[in-house]
Amino acid sequence: MSSCFCCFKCGNSFFGPGHVQLKELPVVKLDTSHMGNDVVIVKNGRRICGTGAAFANAPVVQNKAYFEIKVQSTGIWGVGLATQKSDLNVVPLGNDPDSWVLRNTGELVTNKQTVSKLTEIPQEGDIVGLSFDHIDLKFYVNGQVADQTFTGIKGTLFPVFYVDDGAVLDVQFEKFYHTPPEGFDSIMIEQSLL
Repeated sequence: MSSCFCCFKCGNSFFGPGHVQLKELPVVKLDTSHMGNDVVIVKNGRRICGTGAAFANAPVVQNKAYFEIKVQSTGIWGVGLATQKSDLNVVPLGNDPDSWVLRNTGELVTNKQTVSKLTEIPQEGDIVGLSFDHIDLKFYVNGQVADQTFTGIKGTLFPVFYVDDGAVLDVQFEKFYHTPPEGFDSIMIEQSLL
């Protein structure tokens, strides 16, 4: 019993003085080191507001990834995928060849071209899901798949989110509002083994 008290009193763990405590596993969230100058990220990296864009802190590396946003407040906003070449201070995104976004207007835009437009435009309180399998980027509004998609996207791609004019988006990289499509799951952070 005295050895237990020594652990608490002396600061040593039950595993001995050489034991190294494990760190928390990294989680996917909004990246405060890759965001526009006037962007505000709160709620432990889960809410974006202000003006500008932000990347997630991890690219999509697995074959089938899914993530969501909840439109907390309307305004000018967008969500999609981008390479790190995109300028996070210039909104709306989709005006360069390195970003593929769904805008608040329902338009799917890349390289200044509207590729398609959703028939159901997301409103305040709606959940927008995105699935990506390195072939198609699909969108879901309140759990219902939209017919409009992006295809042929290439490169190291990060989830990207932008806001302006009072828009507020909450991002979900796990514990989703809607069940992801079959075979799709949360974005994984690539780990390197030492």
